[in-house]
Amino acid sequence: MAALDPRVDGAGRDRGRGPGRIPAREGRGPAPREDPQQVLLLIAQHTGKSLSGTLEQNSATGLPELPKSAPEAAAPEAAWLELLTGSHTARVYLDGPGNARVQVMDRMAERDAIRRGNDLWLYNSKDNTAAHTRLPAGDAGAHQADPGPAATPGELADKLLATVDPGTEVTVAPDVQVAGRPAYNLLMTPTSDVTLMGSVAIAVDGETGLPLRVEVKARGQAEPVFSLAFTSLKLEAPDASLFNFTPPPGATVQEVPLPDHSADAATPPSDTAKPKEATRPAVTGSGWESVLEVPAGAAALQGRTQRQNGAPDPATDNPLQPGPSLPEGSGSGNAALLDQLAVAVPGGRLVSTSLLNVLILDDGRIFVGSVPLERLQAAATPQ
Repeated sequence: MAALDPRVDGAGRDRGRGPGRIPAREGRGPAPREDPQQVLLLIAQHTGKSLSGTLEQNSATGLPELPKSAPEAAAPEAAWLELLTGSHTARVYLDGPGNARVQVMDRMAERDAIRRGNDLWLYNSKDNTAAHTRLPAGDAGAHQADPGPAATPGELADKLLATVDPGTEVTVAPDVQVAGRPAYNLLMTPTSDVTLMGSVAIAVDGETGLPLRVEVKARGQAEPVFSLAFTSLKLEAPDASLFNFTPPPGATVQEVPLPDHSADAATPPSDTAKPKEATRPAVTGSGWESVLEVPAGAAALQGRTQRQNGAPDPATDNPLQPGPSLPEGSGSGNAALLDQLAVAVPGGRLVSTSLLNVLILDDGRIFVGSVPLERLQAAATPQ
């Protein structure tokens, strides 16, 4: 991990750790104690790839929990909304870069993603459907087994640590216990007065450096609005049979070929490639004040089509507008969910939470950021 350049509090205060203190790490240098850089180094040095455990994700952003019994809640494109609502439990099994299984426990149902070598299976017990694809040889680690919103605290910690900039105060809070393991508590606090982010706390296993829990607080709030944590954990290889999967009797199975990008790489750039470039997301700003722009058409929803030349059509690509084949007031997938959550603002609609704002413009563009609406509107205005 590259050296970070945040404002770091390296005070050597002794908290007088009592029972449950982090054990000495023989042969690995002094314990990080209250030195944030040493905790960051401990995370970077973590190499363990085998584990099994149970994860709990809790969201208290102020949005209503999605009705998991509704058809649109099962749609794949609804996963990002799940991150902002309710609670989720998942079991995770990892053994090296090529074997992984994630089980997301829904109400009266289960979603599974299983990877064994180059075989990747996705299964949903709600409708007894399965999808299978073969990953390219030597593609270990490039595709994760991920059936929904659940990720490991380590994956989430990596993304948040990449956001740390000189405008972040990094300290070490008192030690915590997570899944029965003592852990350092790395605390990142943005100093920006613009971002909605209040702080991020990453509990780091004192023995291995594995992130065990991530808690995110919104500005001005005492309790986390989002948390992802192990509630049980074994740092050993799971039973190999867990990575085997055979579709249950009567399951509908779909073979999904991966797109072949080799031909695209060998084809010289041309005007026909411009529409594809126009649908790639872009980021403005930096650090905690970053704004993600998703161009019109890049987040097409179920039941919607693009024009045959590949260019987005603002009349049909706004996820809050009915599709060409849908009557007014109807919708599917995210369209119906967003219609319930969004409020009208000049030029579009807004999904607002204490931590994140999503601006969906009438022309189909989407702007997302942990910033106030005014910042999203400014990013949407041509300079």
